[in-house]
Amino acid sequence: MMRIIVQKFGGSSVSTIEKIKAVAAKIVATRRAGFGVVAVVSAMGDTTDELLSLARRVAEDPSKRELDMLLSTGERISMALMSIAIQDLGEQAISFTGSQCGIMTSDSHAGARIIDVRPYRVQDELARGRIVIVAGYQGTSYRSEVTTLGRGGSDTTAVALAAALGAESCDIYSDVDGIYSADPRIVPSATKLAEVGYEEMQELARQGARVLNAQAVEFARQKGIALHAKSTFGAGEGTTIHRPDGFPDHLLRSLRAFGVRGVTGRDDVWVAELPPATPEALSALLAAVGSIDLLSAQVDAERSAARLVGTAENVHDLAAFEARLRAAAAAELHFASGLASAAAVGLGVGDSANALHAAIEQAAGLPDAPRFWFSSRDAVVAVLPAASGKELQRRLHRRFLESDG
Repeated sequence: MMRIIVQKFGGSSVSTIEKIKAVAAKIVATRRAGFGVVAVVSAMGDTTDELLSLARRVAEDPSKRELDMLLSTGERISMALMSIAIQDLGEQAISFTGSQCGIMTSDSHAGARIIDVRPYRVQDELARGRIVIVAGYQGTSYRSEVTTLGRGGSDTTAVALAAALGAESCDIYSDVDGIYSADPRIVPSATKLAEVGYEEMQELARQGARVLNAQAVEFARQKGIALHAKSTFGAGEGTTIHRPDGFPDHLLRSLRAFGVRGVTGRDDVWVAELPPATPEALSALLAAVGSIDLLSAQVDAERSAARLVGTAENVHDLAAFEARLRAAAAAELHFASGLASAAAVGLGVGDSANALHAAIEQAAGLPDAPRFWFSSRDAVVAVLPAASGKELQRRLHRRFLESDG
């Protein structure tokens, strides 16, 4: 039985023709080591942003359907070029779009979710000895519409294919060599983690860590697939994302730090607050948000009030989004964007009042105090002005990950 490896290469890994050729050589080396290889590729460099900019030059608020048709072409360029580069190295290769390789999604444009994978064509081509190159970030809905999976969706494509193919490994390649306890560009003392649990990694991704996509990690958790985050052009084992067996080596330090494994944050946070209004206004506001993933939602049903916290990551036009919320609420909606967040993440951290108290203490004396804090099961999170976001991340890292108590 063929041993299959799925490899995913992000936009920075295929941003130039020279890098595409280098990645092609890496893929070919894996094939010649005796594996069947499926390589999932993102769009080259900033292609997605450039295509989005073109659409906005045509219309201020282009339809999500047409955006999906447009943005999906970026990955198609990468897949064809990669296949050509591999063929030039003497190996057989074939490229597939998301629909051609059997990725079926929900009928939601700009943020679809994979509901089924039917990789029959991929399996046939692997059996013929070909390397299969797949356009990430896209699929087709049950209505035969082209859909995209949201920012970072190529990760989800790779994990879904790995599950459907029974792959031996799913390797996520990028310009960093693994998962760190914080972004080293913000926290120079951050350390690389040899392993991270699914739940911790999913929360890190939700709260801002960009190495992996949160939906992809959730998919891997459900299917029990270990992920390996590695550097495209560097050496080393990277970080394994799985469900660790037994007690990890960091147990004692983790207990002293209330379970915190990493610190992360965002600089694209928006907050929509609806003061006490009518039930109709609250319902219309929530409907207007639609399928966009939120970081936090607090709803006071008795007073028909709400505080919604989200990220601009999958909102193509934030001004148009704000206008839609204001029109839907038909009340005095308070909307703020350009905010930052800082989060301490680890299993059960959000359930600990002591962890929240310790985190809040780190905000004392900041030039701009947090507007508010919220918690999930595995994180405590501050929302604050952008100018203080990175400094709070550094303070949280020192408190939880650089001290003994």
